[in-house]
Amino acid sequence: MAASLLHSLCDLTTFTNNLLGLAPILIASIFYLTHKKKTTVHLLDYACYKPPPFYRAPASMFVEHLEHEHELDQESVDFQVKILEKSGFGEETSIPPALARLPIDKSISFSIDETKTVVFNVVETLLHKSNTNPRNIDILITNSSMFCPTPSLSALIVNKFKMRSNIMSFNLSGMGCSAGIISIGLAKDLLKVHKNSLALIVSSEAMNLNWYTGKNRSMLLTNCLFRLGGAAILMSSRDQDKEKAKYSLQHLERTHKGRDDRSYSCIIQELDQDNKLGVSITKNTVAVAGEVLKANMAVLGPSVLPLKEQITYALSLILKKTYIPKFKNAFEHFCIHPGGRAVISAIKKSLSMEEEDVEASRMTLHRFGNTSSSSIWYELSYIEAKGRMRKGDRVWQLAVGSGFKCNSAVWKCLCNVEGHDETNVWSDGIHSYPVEIPETINIL
Repeated sequence: MAASLLHSLCDLTTFTNNLLGLAPILIASIFYLTHKKKTTVHLLDYACYKPPPFYRAPASMFVEHLEHEHELDQESVDFQVKILEKSGFGEETSIPPALARLPIDKSISFSIDETKTVVFNVVETLLHKSNTNPRNIDILITNSSMFCPTPSLSALIVNKFKMRSNIMSFNLSGMGCSAGIISIGLAKDLLKVHKNSLALIVSSEAMNLNWYTGKNRSMLLTNCLFRLGGAAILMSSRDQDKEKAKYSLQHLERTHKGRDDRSYSCIIQELDQDNKLGVSITKNTVAVAGEVLKANMAVLGPSVLPLKEQITYALSLILKKTYIPKFKNAFEHFCIHPGGRAVISAIKKSLSMEEEDVEASRMTLHRFGNTSSSSIWYELSYIEAKGRMRKGDRVWQLAVGSGFKCNSAVWKCLCNVEGHDETNVWSDGIHSYPVEIPETINIL
């Protein structure tokens, strides 16, 4: 028994010595994990595309082109006129030149020309205003839902601006109007892994090939709702950029309802009864958007809402009472995707917002139309042009799109943003906004 006890004591002593030997390593590991430098992701600057005046598509001209389009019957023309009269569009939304022709000319070459015009312009503008050499870009992400040529759009940009051969390039397609925030999320993850890097994100959408000339009303909607536009965004995880950054990325949440058949099929590209290709936007879209928005809010809420709001919301769930958290207590500014007047109004109602909270969305829809994934950047430009963005302000970018998806990005402003910026797409007309937008206009 004594020998056994002595053997156990020896084992205990060995274990203790080993533990003491590991102690410095354990303490160092805990210290490292506790004080590990957190990689922050910043937005240095961004640029939106401003079409020249001769790209404008006033309602009367747009309808005239519809009436002279030999593939459209009168019933289809009349339907589109009704949509335009209630669209919330002003007289300055733009379309590419190929769609202003009679008859309309749809071709891959015109789509490439349209894309080059938009993408090259916004990238060049952004690189110039941020004083960035294209060869300093480490990560390039492009997104265009409906136009996916070969070589890719990312390759097109690499070729034009002679970027490095070891650049990490990605091209996202088929991801709808919320793809811009998906691109931001991808850039964030890459910047955190590849520290001290620069990421360029380019959001665009080509209209030309997606013009629909059939009789399916749900597909004719795309002709009326989308307009020409694009945006380029420069993000960084470099320490040297912290002082000159405009925003820091605080939160990003993505919600996908693709497993639900109704959500998946509410916006879908398919052939109509006459084998004409189009994108169908069904009547379920607004309802589905409301459902996925609630799901996205439920995930985002705990990260951004004040504690009082979180407790009240939790109690409402327990008591099975309806309570909409006051997101106005979490953000100073809102950039809600201007997918259409009905979409903006539905989200405004869902979040119990005031009209001033959706001003940027309505004015963007009025001035530029729905430019797909780049729309939220036109809204941020509007807020900046108005001189409303101050240091410490928080802004919520919210976009919905096919799939069906709802994506959120939360930014914190790091400086007082001057309203007088010649590169801002609103710079020459911001004094005219906001404007009254009638429920309907009489085009004919």
